[in-house]
Amino acid sequence: MLDSTSREDHLGKTSTGRPVKLRSSFCILAFFAATLAAQAPKSPPATEPDARFKADVLLVVAHPDDETGVSAYLAQLLDQHKRVAAVYLTHGEAGHNNMGPERAIALGAVREMELRHAMTKVGVENVWFLDGRDTPSQNVLQSLANWHNGAALEEVVRMVRLTRPEVILTWLPGFFIGENHGDHQASGVLATEAFDTAGDPAVFPAQLAAPVRVNETLLEGLRPWQPKKIYYFSDAQEQDQFKNTGPEYPTTGVSPSRKVPYWRIAMEAFEFHLTQYRSYIEGLEKKDEQEQAKDWGDPVQLTFGKSNVGGSATGDVFEGITPREIGFVRRVEEVPEASSGLSVELAGPWGFYAIFRRAHGLQQLPQAPVPEIAIASGTSLQIPLSLGNNTATAKELTLSLSAPEGWVTQSGNGSYTLRAGERLPVLVTLDSPKTVEGKVDEIVCRAQADGQTIETIKLHVRRRSGGLPQN
Repeated sequence: MLDSTSREDHLGKTSTGRPVKLRSSFCILAFFAATLAAQAPKSPPATEPDARFKADVLLVVAHPDDETGVSAYLAQLLDQHKRVAAVYLTHGEAGHNNMGPERAIALGAVREMELRHAMTKVGVENVWFLDGRDTPSQNVLQSLANWHNGAALEEVVRMVRLTRPEVILTWLPGFFIGENHGDHQASGVLATEAFDTAGDPAVFPAQLAAPVRVNETLLEGLRPWQPKKIYYFSDAQEQDQFKNTGPEYPTTGVSPSRKVPYWRIAMEAFEFHLTQYRSYIEGLEKKDEQEQAKDWGDPVQLTFGKSNVGGSATGDVFEGITPREIGFVRRVEEVPEASSGLSVELAGPWGFYAIFRRAHGLQQLPQAPVPEIAIASGTSLQIPLSLGNNTATAKELTLSLSAPEGWVTQSGNGSYTLRAGERLPVLVTLDSPKTVEGKVDEIVCRAQADGQTIETIKLHVRRRSGGLPQN
């Protein structure tokens, strides 16, 4: 056995005392590693967007199960070899649960899995969930606030730039009697804003900046993308008002790939949403095919939003669309005439939509002839107003309310003094009767000044049992 001196002599030493043989071994290994790396084929840096996520139609909705109203049409698109993707802005964590004790975020996780099974049944594979929180109210402004409007818009724009859809399909941004979930409306608002901004290179530029390091965490390397068309669908109680506002797609035709009617594909996909609809689904399964077809065989009615490639409002969704990418189309905002004198306007969601439609060139979208809402009997109704004095002197304005028997005014009646140029928000509150009525009540607010009526605002209210709170 060699002693320590003999071991050093055997290995050899440099002038610094380090073993020569070990250093030589490391050099040889490094040489072979460099040689292998040089011989390995190098992948060129990717310069084109990821084709796996390209969509022809992007569905933008709020909750798991929101696809139900158009899933039969999505199945038709897939039979036409169109690529369909979907974006859900919340996980639906504020819903109820008929299957177990899970609530809140845990319920959201359950509903996400229900949704993924349902969309797999339809045939849609690319599904994304964003960071919005389920907001159970009828007020679109509450939802936008809870989602942090700007942050939510950035997320939706990102998904448009990632999926590069030709067409966006989303909830109709409008206020109608019906379920009228504020989240539904908010998803339609954000989808519309993304339609108008995703192609603008000045909007969310960090999404478009090229990465500057290998492990980039901030700059995303996306490209601007201008969708070509946007269409809406609605959950309003009265669907006849949307007739002829866009294309209509029957659901009774038979899918050539699955050999069943499209309504059945939609129904069977819906049956995964047991947390929300267990009783209905169990009853549905007991019905014969004729009864099921009666429940599910209605056509899918879409409402045309706007097009950057022409085409008619009621023509096919893909009318005028070619594979060619188009450049950014800057929206033209309709500027309202400046008001003069005294004014009284309905504010809140109703007032917001008047501004929204002008800003996005959507004045042709269906609107209720008289502003409307449905509330639970025995609850309070809030009517937000905006009073304005566009004169050079202070003015007094008086509000008076009239309502059917049983309604009780809590606040809002009375006189208001407005300084020159002032705008004043006023919240009118009434308590509704506790009896459930199917008919629509009309609430009338009159504004008077200098002995004259300057404005009359009407609101139609349907009282029912249950439903979402107003705010």
